[in-house]
Amino acid sequence: MNDVADKSTTAQRSLGVARARSTAARVVWVLCLVVALVLATAAFSFALEANDKNGLVRLLRDLADFFDLGVFDLQNPVKDWDDENGRVKTALFNYGLAAVVYLVAGRLLERLIRP
Repeated sequence: MNDVADKSTTAQRSLGVARARSTAARVVWVLCLVVALVLATAAFSFALEANDKNGLVRLLRDLADFFDLGVFDLQNPVKDWDDENGRVKTALFNYGLAAVVYLVAGRLLERLIRP
């Protein structure tokens, strides 16, 4: 009789751990998705030539500067263009690449964490 109770307790515990891991995996994926959306939106703000003085545009670009990890930033970009629309191309390429990196990393982490 005691053996059955121990198995039931162990099963409940493992179910709780699985739920916690599943929730943690979901949270990691959503956070990476939100960061990727911020980066993509900031990139499109350059493409659409959004007003730099607008508070929302400034916030998006500041968040993108924070989340680019210093690797995909616009001051020292991975790829830089010097032509007429170089600023737009540089922002689209570097922030777009950073968004893809966040999506891939988020999906990998989600698969590692999920039971």
